[in-house]
Amino acid sequence: MVTIADVARAAGVSISTVSYVMSGKRTISQETRDRVAQAIADLEYSPHASARSLASRSTNVIGLQAPLRAGVDVHVVMQIVAGIVTEARSLQYDILLLTSDDAAGLSHAARASMVDALLVMDVESDDPRIKTLEGLDVPSVLIGLPAGADGLVCVDFDFEAAGRLAAQRLAALGHRRIALFGAPAEVLERHTSYADRLVRGFLSACDELGVVGSVHACPTGAESTQVVDAVLAAEPGLSGILIHNEGALAHIAAHVATSSHELDLVALCPAEMAQTVTGLADSIAIPAEGIGAAAADALRAILAGEQREKVVLLPPVLASAGA
Repeated sequence: MVTIADVARAAGVSISTVSYVMSGKRTISQETRDRVAQAIADLEYSPHASARSLASRSTNVIGLQAPLRAGVDVHVVMQIVAGIVTEARSLQYDILLLTSDDAAGLSHAARASMVDALLVMDVESDDPRIKTLEGLDVPSVLIGLPAGADGLVCVDFDFEAAGRLAAQRLAALGHRRIALFGAPAEVLERHTSYADRLVRGFLSACDELGVVGSVHACPTGAESTQVVDAVLAAEPGLSGILIHNEGALAHIAAHVATSSHELDLVALCPAEMAQTVTGLADSIAIPAEGIGAAAADALRAILAGEQREKVVLLPPVLASAGA
């Protein structure tokens, strides 16, 4: 009796690859698909009906790992989750929320056949979960862009391009010394993917434009104004600021408005948040729900066996001009 192992040997691939080709659970190159199809035809392989049914069993559930770590803005996280849930429901999928922040929870959900696929948020630049995800039998999508994830699909907002755009906007307004007041220290210390990319884009644009740029971790809440005051005292020529900290934005804007410093502020935040803050020179919208929807759609494409780009980044756009 011909087995799936025989097909794998004849095609020169792993047993799991043969299974993926037959079930469409993962994107496989056309060349590999052709080899497997030829081996199946040559060996006249026909899997038992019950085994085929088991292999194609679907839960219609997506596992979403959304750990609420220190320093994370819950409002933005929930907007991304809302985008995921809305898109998933339109595709007839439910969401299983995984609040752990390690690979064990992901592995358990996949190996216990609790989910058809996994979505992972709060990704670090060098994320320890990648190796586990690549070894699981269910497809995964990361909301983030870490190093070493070539085998996984990554979806996110293009934070590096946003950092560049903000620096360019401030330089166009005539500023020669600018600063990024970004995520809290714990987020930067974890090397969260979006924070690292934002810093990289901001500083590289400063170098290219001949502008002096600096980056500062910023706490959320009213205490953020103390950090701004300390930086202004240390850098008296500073005249342009990029703020990417939703919890600090309103406090910093209000503080600057009543101070003796003449500063232009650019905010990187969801569009509706920027509309509640006065005194901005401009803002760049983070399409939080759009990120979630794009990630869910990427999973849909993988589950349908469609060929898709490995990296999907939503582009930044200057959203509004302040008074």
